[in-house]
Amino acid sequence: MYTYQPMQVEDAHQLVQIDRSELIDYVYEMQNGKLIERNAGHECPSWDDTLIIELQERFFYELSHGGAALGAYDGDILIGFGVLGHQFRGEQQDRLVIDLMYVSRNYRRQGIGTKIMNELSDEARKRGAKYLYVSSTETRSAVYFYKHQGCDLTNDIDQELFAKEPLDIHMLKPL
Repeated sequence: MYTYQPMQVEDAHQLVQIDRSELIDYVYEMQNGKLIERNAGHECPSWDDTLIIELQERFFYELSHGGAALGAYDGDILIGFGVLGHQFRGEQQDRLVIDLMYVSRNYRRQGIGTKIMNELSDEARKRGAKYLYVSSTETRSAVYFYKHQGCDLTNDIDQELFAKEPLDIHMLKPL
């Protein structure tokens, strides 16, 4: 049985426990508003030192500015987490971003990501958001996950997020 609990700024050191590695079979790219699938066929490793520092800095930034995070635990080990961004976005200022979302490799496809997504969706609603904005990695596994969570492709792309990660697939989830 896994437990779920809010994470705090001081929990950033736990993020290194997540095994983000995966076999990436396909990736997507957007062309003329449509997803184009491409073979990838490579292994994505887990965190290196540079990536873990960047991840911890993003976690710290969002939580210290009012964002929220939920962690999934197997005992004392962090096995998944998601971060709801603090900043409202969009022309109507009615969107909050799923800033980070990871489930460790050996724990995927067990409903952990869905539970985290549902809890962060509830939190976003409480804060007054009408949509979740997702800038998803281009992997098929990530895009399928978010589509399964009710996210749809959007042409209303957040330019700041696009500039940070131009290969990402941008989606909205109505709340």
